[in-house]
Amino acid sequence: MEFRTDRLFIRPFRSTDLQDVFDIYKDDDTCRYLLHDRWTFEDRQEKFNKKVKNSSLSKETMLSLAVVHETKVIGDLSVWYTDMKDTVEIGYSFSSEISGRGYATEAVGNLVKKLFDEFHVHRIQAQLDARNTSSQKLCERIGMRKEAHFIKNYWNKEEWTDSIIYGMLLSDLKEF
Repeated sequence: MEFRTDRLFIRPFRSTDLQDVFDIYKDDDTCRYLLHDRWTFEDRQEKFNKKVKNSSLSKETMLSLAVVHETKVIGDLSVWYTDMKDTVEIGYSFSSEISGRGYATEAVGNLVKKLFDEFHVHRIQAQLDARNTSSQKLCERIGMRKEAHFIKNYWNKEEWTDSIIYGMLLSDLKEF
C-alpha cells in the first residue's frame, strides 16, 4: 500500500529510511507511551528490519508504513488484523519535531479511509495508554469514538497503566 495526501507520501519502509526512523524512536518522549523503550544505536538495525519486513497487510502479516514529508520520514503507521472478523487495529508514532502541524491527522485520517475503501474492513480500533492525550485527540479528530477505559489493566515498563480503546466504523468517518 502506498498513497499520497496533500502534503505526505505514505509508503512501505525502505532501507534508506533507517536514520530518519532511528531519529523518531531514539527519543524518550516519543517512546514514553509505547510498549517498547527508545531504540539504541546498537539495536536500531534489528528493530528497523522488522518494519521493512512488514510491507503488506494480510490476516497473517502486519503492515508498517513510512510517513514521508518532502524527503524525510516523519512518522510510522502500523496496521494489523485482530482476531475479530474484518477488524484491524492501528498504531502510529511521529517525530516530536513535527508536532502541531496536522501531519499525524492527515496521515492517520487518510490511512483509515484507505482501509475502509480498499480493504473493506468493518471496524478500525486503536488501543492506547490513557496518559497519551495527544493520541486521544488524534483519534477523536478523525472520527473515532472512545469506547472503553480500563483501569490499571496493562503492565508496561515496570508499572500498571490504564488503557483506552477507540473504535470506528465506516459510518463514523468524517472529513478532518
